[in-house]
Amino acid sequence: MTFDKSPRISVILPIFNCASTLKEAIDSILTQSFSDFELIVLNDGSTDKTGEIVRAYTDPRVRFYDSTHRLGLARRLNQAVDLSRGHYIARMDGDDIAFYDRLERQIDFLDTHPSVDLVGGQAIAFHDSGECIGLLPAPVCHAAITRQPWRNIPISHPTWMGRAEWFKLHRYRIPEVIRAEDQELLLRAAPKSNYANLEHPILAYRQGPFQFFKTFTARRALLFAQIAIFTERREFKNMFLALTMAVIKIAIDMLASLPRCQHLFFIRMSSSVPDHIVLRMQALPVTKGKLDKK
Repeated sequence: MTFDKSPRISVILPIFNCASTLKEAIDSILTQSFSDFELIVLNDGSTDKTGEIVRAYTDPRVRFYDSTHRLGLARRLNQAVDLSRGHYIARMDGDDIAFYDRLERQIDFLDTHPSVDLVGGQAIAFHDSGECIGLLPAPVCHAAITRQPWRNIPISHPTWMGRAEWFKLHRYRIPEVIRAEDQELLLRAAPKSNYANLEHPILAYRQGPFQFFKTFTARRALLFAQIAIFTERREFKNMFLALTMAVIKIAIDMLASLPRCQHLFFIRMSSSVPDHIVLRMQALPVTKGKLDKK
C-alpha cells in the first residue's frame, strides 16, 4: 500500500491475544470525529484470532504489521514509533474504548499548547460486565502530575498523545520493564518534559479482575526502575518514599487477595462516577448502552 500524505496523528496499537475486545478498540478509533490519522497495529505473536480480526478491516488508514514472533510490548512500541509518520503519536490498547472526540480534543490541546510534550486525559475504569468502577487519577498540570514521583506519574498510558519527536527521543527501555514500561518512561523523561492531562473523559479503560501475582510483578518492576532512576539522580528521599509506598501497596494487595476484599485494590479510583460521564459511556456505539453506573 502506498501512502502519499503524512497524517496528523499516528495511533499506535500493539496487540497480543486480545481477540475478544479488539474490534471494539479499533472501531472506537476508526469512528473518531477527527479523521486525519493512521492506525498502526502490530501483532506481537498472538496465538488466538487477533490477527484475523485486524485483517478483516479494509479502511486504508489501518496499517497492519503481523508477526508470529513474540518480542514484548516495549520493543513493539519502539517499532511502532519508528513506523509512525504523524506529527503526533497516540497510544491505544486492544482492550480499551476511546470516546469519539478523543483525538480531536487532544490534538486541539497540543496545537494550542506548544510547550506540552505529552497529554493524557480522564479515563473511566469499567469491568467486562459493564459496571463502572470509577475515574483514574488525572491531575491537569505538569507540577501536579510529577508531584509524587515516588508514587507514580498519573497519566493513563492508553490516553497518551504526544509530539513525535518526544517519543523518538524518549524510547521505551530495553530490556523491558515488564508491566511498568510506561511508568518507567514517564519517570525517566519527566525532568526534560512537560506533561498535561485533559479535564475531560476521553477513554473507557477496561479493568480486569484483581490478580495478586500479576500486580506484584508490576509493583516490583516499577520499584526497581524507581530505585535505579532515583539513585542516578541522587534523590535518596524519593527512593526511600518509593520503598515505603511499595511496601504499603503490596500489603494492601495481599489484603485484596482475600475473599470479598478485591475492592481494596480499586480504592484509588473514585467510587462516584458523575452522571455526565456515565451518559457518555452509554452513548458509545460499540458498547450498545450496556455500561451502567455502579
